Amino acid sequence: MSRILYLDIFSGISGDMFLGALLDLGVSQRALRRELSKVHLHGYSLRARRATQRGICGLKFDVVVHSPRTLQHAHGKHGTHGHPAHAQRSFAEIQRLIRSSTLDASIQKRSISIFQRIAEAEAKIHGVPVGKVHFHEVGAVDSIVDIVGATVAMRELSVDKVFAREVEDGTGFIEIAHGRFPVPAPAVLEILRGVRVRQCDEPSELVTPTGAAILAEFVAGYGPMPAMEIEKIGYGLGTRELKTRPNVLRAVLGHSSLPAFQPSNVVSVIETNIDDMNPQLFGDVMDKVFAAGALDVFYTPIQMKKNRPGTMLTVLSPPGLADRLIDLLLEHTTTFGVRVTEATRQVLDRRTRRVKTRFGVIDVKVGSRKGRVVSVTPEYESCRKAAERHRVPVKVVYAEAQRVAGAIAGTKHAD
Repeated sequence: MSRILYLDIFSGISGDMFLGALLDLGVSQRALRRELSKVHLHGYSLRARRATQRGICGLKFDVVVHSPRTLQHAHGKHGTHGHPAHAQRSFAEIQRLIRSSTLDASIQKRSISIFQRIAEAEAKIHGVPVGKVHFHEVGAVDSIVDIVGATVAMRELSVDKVFAREVEDGTGFIEIAHGRFPVPAPAVLEILRGVRVRQCDEPSELVTPTGAAILAEFVAGYGPMPAMEIEKIGYGLGTRELKTRPNVLRAVLGHSSLPAFQPSNVVSVIETNIDDMNPQLFGDVMDKVFAAGALDVFYTPIQMKKNRPGTMLTVLSPPGLADRLIDLLLEHTTTFGVRVTEATRQVLDRRTRRVKTRFGVIDVKVGSRKGRVVSVTPEYESCRKAAERHRVPVKVVYAEAQRVAGAIAGTKHAD
């Protein structure tokens, strides 16, 4: 039995609309606030209230950022993390902020991955290195809360697959830092490269960069709602007064005993042989390709022409991201070409569970097939952090987590 989340983005998506919809589905506000408090970020408050948009009742979620004067009063001369209240945060600084938190490793990784998508888009558009992409302080606070909150909410919802309606944005122009620019915004198009996007007749921006990055991170496929038994429906309200539709994101939660969206089991296999690249660069290439959405990346030693040792780089990609990943390989390696084939795969239904051990709460990966749990594996990063806290070897924490989680194996459900 697969638990499915379907995002009906008939009126676009933003970070606050996404969080509002998931909270309306039943994600605990208390759990969200508790997890967000693990990030060393101050000078904001959360507001979630029921409201209506064009007769649709839903949940309006807002991040209320305090004024620079309020921040200075609360934190002295400097704002959060030693920044002046009016300063900007670079992508590298945001990474450090998230990694220095006490959030679980899986949430840190997902949150940074979403930010990476935005930073890479901005870097390409403005011609600057990714690490030097800056987010305005107020925007950064808003974005950090939205993005980390989205990752927390997705874990709390515990779904197996996420699908979405075909992405639809509006028309017209928006004001950005460099002047008026047509909708869709440049960052939105860059983030959604490889995804089918169309425009409607609404003269407004419907999809924000944060909303686009959330889609790119979590969605397995786009199209009509898959067949499923509907459990709950949530509505996340936006702030815009649109001319042709309510500014609402509809989220549908359900489950299905059918294979979840068969096209997701089709992957693009991208390969290239390399014999003239500095080996030190392979690690950076792997990081970039994973951050861009690759399902897997691996290297195989091979023997090439003229009897030279080489490396075959293989990337497994969702079909819609293949072009983006090929661009990365051609830009960041010395290859002059790649091979692309399609393959089908059989995978376990996968979700993350949290188990209580004598070393604290540990994340474990639970794999199921035909409704029965067949694999339970502790998450290494979660074990490593617990081992550091308790000053014991990682293998001790790993063995304890595996022992506690062992009771899950063989059960019919991982809930």
